[in-house]
Amino acid sequence: MRTSLNKIKLIEGYIFNVNQPLDALLFDAMLILDPAFREQVNLQKKVHTIVLQYSRKKLRTEIDSVHKQLFDKPEHRSFRWRILDLFKKH
Repeated sequence: MRTSLNKIKLIEGYIFNVNQPLDALLFDAMLILDPAFREQVNLQKKVHTIVLQYSRKKLRTEIDSVHKQLFDKPEHRSFRWRILDLFKKH
């Protein structure tokens, strides 16, 4: 199990470009020598991409929800006008 955690740490360091020089060298050697490790790196990159896309989509949904509350509900009319007034050309 410890080996798996070390590999994950090494891959994370590669993905986020924070590996120390010796770790980067070890990583490069493992990529060359171990096809299974190479596949693990590719899968972990895909997971990070999916998580990033999901979090962006979730944030976009939350922002849209706040926007609808502030700009569509009558009780926030004065706020809406103040914001729109900031962007008017004077």
